[in-house]
Amino acid sequence: MQPPTILCSTVADGSMKARTDDHMDDVTHNRETFLTAHDIAVSDATLVRLVYEGVDYCRYATVQDVDKGDGMVRPSTVMTDAMVVTKPGHALFLPLADCVGAVLHDPTKGILMLSHLGRHNLEQFGATKSVEYLISEHHVVPKDLTVWLSPAASKVFYPVYAFDNRSLYDVTTEQLLAAGVARENIDISPIDSAADTNYYSHSQFLKGNRADDGRFAVVAMMTT
Repeated sequence: MQPPTILCSTVADGSMKARTDDHMDDVTHNRETFLTAHDIAVSDATLVRLVYEGVDYCRYATVQDVDKGDGMVRPSTVMTDAMVVTKPGHALFLPLADCVGAVLHDPTKGILMLSHLGRHNLEQFGATKSVEYLISEHHVVPKDLTVWLSPAASKVFYPVYAFDNRSLYDVTTEQLLAAGVARENIDISPIDSAADTNYYSHSQFLKGNRADDGRFAVVAMMTT
């Protein structure tokens, strides 16, 4: 199987998540325009919808064809920290602004996961648990996985205090290795979202260094 299609929007594409319902029309337009430009129908995508409530930030779901369009052309029905698809042509769509978007792919079994890994998730060993979910639910062999890590904030701007002030990338990589992923199969983006103004950064917005508290998107989809 070919490597998955992985896309990453920028500020020029507009925000991919609405702060309020008043902005939803603009966000819907931005999402559709971005996906269409890459030959993906918005109705073939499913939103990885995060909800910061409760105590569990390692919630995972495997979605099917019936879930296409969820959160994109109709309200979300699935709230999760990572999603898995098992068929080509089903895009996963994750809005971000400093956290890591991890694309985990097993080319031998045709399994694709898009996992949100921020401070909350990593403090609960979310990268390791993402792999463990793939093992338990889809019988994935960790050494067969390839992993791509999206643009994210560096430790200069966003140290993870619970892990000796290391970076999101460092902690994520450590947890992936602990789960059995091969180091040579982990591809880390060189882009620091907090330093590069082509990407939205929530941490920099809170510090008054960005005018817009938007989100860029990571999109992942298997192809035939």
